[in-house]
Amino acid sequence: MKGRNASRKKLYQQLILLIIAALAATSVIAMQSANLPDRSNEASTAEPPTESALLDPAPTLLSDPFLQLPTDSSVQVVWFTEFEGTDHTVEYGEKLTAKATTTQLSRTREDSDSRVPDRTYSGLTRREIWRHQATVAGLNPGDRLPYRVISRDASGQTAISDIFTLAATPPAGQPLQILLTSDHQIKPLTPANLQKVEETVGRVDAVFFAGDLVDHADRASEWFDDAKGIGFFPSLQGRAQQTLTHSDVATTYTGGALIQHAPLFPAIGNHEVMGRYSDTEPINAQFNDPLPRQIAAQLYPAADKADAEQWIKDHAFNTDTYEEIFSLPTTQLPDGGETQAYYAISFGDVRLVSLYVTQIWRSPALTPDTKGRYREKQSDLKDPKAWGYGQHIFEDIRQGSTQYEWLKQELASEEFQSAKYKIVMLHHPPHTLGGNIVPAFTDPVPVENRAADGTLQAVQYEYPKADDYITRDLVPLLAAADVQLVFYGHSHLWNRFVSPGGMHFLESSNVGNTYGAHLADNPRDIPTEAAVKISGSLQSFSETYVATGDPNGLAPIMPTIAPLTDDSGNALPYLASNDITSFTIFETETGTLSSYYFDTRDPSSAAVKFDEFKLPV
Repeated sequence: MKGRNASRKKLYQQLILLIIAALAATSVIAMQSANLPDRSNEASTAEPPTESALLDPAPTLLSDPFLQLPTDSSVQVVWFTEFEGTDHTVEYGEKLTAKATTTQLSRTREDSDSRVPDRTYSGLTRREIWRHQATVAGLNPGDRLPYRVISRDASGQTAISDIFTLAATPPAGQPLQILLTSDHQIKPLTPANLQKVEETVGRVDAVFFAGDLVDHADRASEWFDDAKGIGFFPSLQGRAQQTLTHSDVATTYTGGALIQHAPLFPAIGNHEVMGRYSDTEPINAQFNDPLPRQIAAQLYPAADKADAEQWIKDHAFNTDTYEEIFSLPTTQLPDGGETQAYYAISFGDVRLVSLYVTQIWRSPALTPDTKGRYREKQSDLKDPKAWGYGQHIFEDIRQGSTQYEWLKQELASEEFQSAKYKIVMLHHPPHTLGGNIVPAFTDPVPVENRAADGTLQAVQYEYPKADDYITRDLVPLLAAADVQLVFYGHSHLWNRFVSPGGMHFLESSNVGNTYGAHLADNPRDIPTEAAVKISGSLQSFSETYVATGDPNGLAPIMPTIAPLTDDSGNALPYLASNDITSFTIFETETGTLSSYYFDTRDPSSAAVKFDEFKLPV
């Protein structure tokens, strides 16, 4: 009882401190915002409204502003509307303004599977959305200023955001709290997860996001206003509306107001990649229909096309919507080209390297009607344009590839070597108990099964483990550069590992759902002799696929504070639940990574810190 009273006393003290901090922050913003222009009488200072403006509803912002691409003296403020407008401005600091540049998203669409409030779509429909970006310059390192955005439509009416705060890149030595998250994918627990982030640690200084931001990148509502209240921006901006019901108790979660104050640094996951482009096919079908670029070039020759590169991309895969939404560092490549698909940036004491390491997800089933990771669909054998070409990789990371050679240069750079904390972020797991690590991360090797007369009976794919580009090429390169943390997602669970050399691996992606951890009682779905026998015409596989544990040989680390337990009371080295959601906070002052879980079945409970470790410096 004495220990319980002490815990309650400590909790009350923490709550009092949080309340005092929140009141202080509110007072600071209120005092600073006094320097912003007074817009309480906006109509009288603007041009007289037109006749149509008197009849039309007031315009609204499609998202709150969020922060991108900070430098030592500036930061980008980005927001979206469903009208092009005539004037878009950021007001900040002591009556300062910055004009925004407006562009239109080129591929945002909706279809009959979209969930948009008060709208229905019978088929594929273009949704017109405009992006506004302003450079807020002249900032002093360490200073945080109030800001808001104003958008004026064609009739002269304005939409004005609430007041938030912004800052330039923090100087080295400034203590930071950074959220590590991934795999939101408009999953039902995401708003609860992000609300608990804000309730537990308050304002974060940055968000590192290891891919799978939404489910289908070209579906606009998944980013902005999904009717289930779990869109990407609403959840990360505290404007979600997701109700969870347990034991007849309904609780509505709003997410956390995070990225209005903190820059977001994403990595590309497989759900940021759209497949072959179409003006008629449903969005889901396009998402699941990518081709390897070299196959697209063979099947759809571009020699007579005015824009051959665009032609091939439209018939292979693209990340256009992702690239149009975010402003990220531009990477100068060794071959003279440039990209934003992978990048490096310094943020306080952290050097973050974000890689493009992902592949199409295909079903592991071996049935004849499956276009999967291990086989082609039997009915598609005569039509190579309908093939899936296995679980093919979108961007090469093997030794000698463009991304690998750039990474070698980055890891050897002064910016990287001098950083206190060296973090590499990617989507695909190097180590995990999850299912998505199998098969090996390598190019599928096709095996054609033909009858005696040469007739094609089946096409199957194998993935030589010895050629896994992550374990064979990438991880040794990172270890040689003294990377302290590799952060990733993809399997929708929490687990972590440490290499013999002391490099930490963290997967913190159980945000909204899980596909389970694969131990002895829950093996992965892999090719077996029994499965091959009922497949129709597949041969035995020469590769051995690992059904349980980490296929790449590391044992998971048991959470250090409060691990969850199984039904028998045994501690679990992972978190895999559809009711319990987790997040991780990196505190740079001490180099500590703290992981928390929140049980949505007990909505009145606080987030529980269940694991903690420090990065070596």
